[in-house]
Amino acid sequence: MRADRTARTDGAARLRAVHPMLWAAFASLAVGAVLCVLGWYGMSGERFAERQLPYLASCTVPGAALIIAGTLLLTHGRSVLAAARVEELYGLLVSTQPPPPPQQTPITTNNTPLMIPGGTLWHRADCPLIAGKPQAVPADATALSTQALAPCPICEPPRPPDPATPEQ
Repeated sequence: MRADRTARTDGAARLRAVHPMLWAAFASLAVGAVLCVLGWYGMSGERFAERQLPYLASCTVPGAALIIAGTLLLTHGRSVLAAARVEELYGLLVSTQPPPPPQQTPITTNNTPLMIPGGTLWHRADCPLIAGKPQAVPADATALSTQALAPCPICEPPRPPDPATPEQ
């Protein structure tokens, strides 16, 4: 139980650690875009190339570098976020607690057919379709006589004798 809690808090801490990286990525992308626009605006007002170089060097190149850095941070942050979510889901699926013991269906010694309430089939007691299902109950004789239930195609139970007809 303690290891399960540690895994959950560790995953949550990783998720919290990713958020600053994503904020930095978005900020870097925004500042880079603003610098590129400012560089373009400054360069567009100058006629000669030697007067455009300062805008290129001071705004456009750093803006492009910030856009590339922001893209890399965003990609890395999203992959770390996805990995943390996968680890958290894995921790939830694979718990350290042992699974609960399977509940056994009461096995009938006589050949009483069994059914699941609301089901459409009747089964033998050793049928794999009802093995381990505690809701399996003996089949109702009236449901069997009116053929409301069909025999299971897996275990192929023999039809019990009809209680309305006397045995000879």
